[in-house]
Amino acid sequence: MSARTPGRPSPALARTVIGVIGAAFLIPLVAMLEFTLRRTAGGYGPEHWLALFDPAKERTYRVLFEGLGNSFLLAALTLGIVLLVFFPTIVLVHLRFPRLQRALDLLTVLPIAIPAIVLVVGFAPIYRVIGQSVGSGVWTLCLAYGVLVLPFAYRAIASDLAGMDARVRAEAARSLGAGWGTVLLRIIAPGVRRGLLAASLLTIAIVLGEFTVSSLLNRITLQTALLQVSKSDPFVAVAISLLSLVGVFVVLLLVSATGGPPRRRPSPTAKEPARAR
Repeated sequence: MSARTPGRPSPALARTVIGVIGAAFLIPLVAMLEFTLRRTAGGYGPEHWLALFDPAKERTYRVLFEGLGNSFLLAALTLGIVLLVFFPTIVLVHLRFPRLQRALDLLTVLPIAIPAIVLVVGFAPIYRVIGQSVGSGVWTLCLAYGVLVLPFAYRAIASDLAGMDARVRAEAARSLGAGWGTVLLRIIAPGVRRGLLAASLLTIAIVLGEFTVSSLLNRITLQTALLQVSKSDPFVAVAISLLSLVGVFVVLLLVSATGGPPRRRPSPTAKEPARAR
């Protein structure tokens, strides 16, 4: 038997911890599934799930599908803000203006420190001007969501950026004649791939689960639509909530599977001693 590595838990303890954590996540999901399968007259059946695709109830659930579409649109727009605005800005400050690093760290903490209701009070006059200029469509909510996801996206990207020695790589690429666009896309972005994937996942999860800002700004999103539908049909509201949770969990698994470092292939020289034996 091989000796256990000091500081590392035993396999039995690791399996126990993983089982307990898995049960803590699965039990609520199973309870939600059981609730959606209940029949009003008793017993279980898929009637509530089939009701989502019933053309006769299209008007009843129209607000739900509208909110779902709006949330996906806002998730895509907010993700675009993170990748096209936040990511280049974080890299620019890290490479060219390191003295602004502490100020940026403090700035990105503010959306967490300030309550959402206070943020909405500050957003209200801004959205009044936006409504007079470009309209009050639901897509304008991505500007507020960009502020909400900034702390999480910044931490995910900045942590990977600090661990890859980006300044040395950028200077080497620049000395070979690469432009800043090439440095950003072909040198920096592959090195912080895991951080970008984590920031994307957090952005999508926050946008799909946000309620306070969209409700107070009177916008129809997935969460506000679920609240309206739950007053008349709580079974369908729980079913959609379950689908959204499972979808986010699947995305998390995909990020965990694709965000890791590439596996190294064994070199031919390493196999030769084994064959000789």
